[in-house]
Amino acid sequence: MDLISFNLIHGMVGKWQFFDWFGIFLANYLGYFFVLAALILILKQTSWQRKIYFLSLISLSLILSRGIIAEAIKFFSARPRPFSVLNIQPLIDASGVNASMPSGHAAFYFALAMAVFFLNKKMGLYFGAAAILMGIARIFAGVHWPTDILAGAVIGIASAFLVKYAISAHNVLVTKQL
Repeated sequence: MDLISFNLIHGMVGKWQFFDWFGIFLANYLGYFFVLAALILILKQTSWQRKIYFLSLISLSLILSRGIIAEAIKFFSARPRPFSVLNIQPLIDASGVNASMPSGHAAFYFALAMAVFFLNKKMGLYFGAAAILMGIARIFAGVHWPTDILAGAVIGIASAFLVKYAISAHNVLVTKQL
């Protein structure tokens, strides 16, 4: 199933030059714009308490998903990337990259999308759509299997939920102590 889905998406490479360029942009560069947009959302908050809350929710979600959970799984799984298994040339630089499962990019951007959704539902939907496009683009570029992206998405979304719950529980305890 993974190979069939990969071949369906990656099979579009080389058909249209613009499509290849767009896939490279989505896979490598779109994320920077969304990190910048998230920072702007944080800075637009009127109170320092909300800025700190939003910054905490987003940064802790990203650290948990990408920095801890995804890296721990990669350390133990060591799943090879599609370009090395299928002997294809990836569209984006993949030198020095480690294991494929789960996608650290997907974990990061789905955690970001979910955290932003908790803060601003409309913007969160845009971030979610961008995370989906980035995930598909990384398959298109030949650096991830579809299940790598799916696993990263689950890790990112779950991390944001866990951090939101932990922050909320902490706020309840602090309020009770006051």
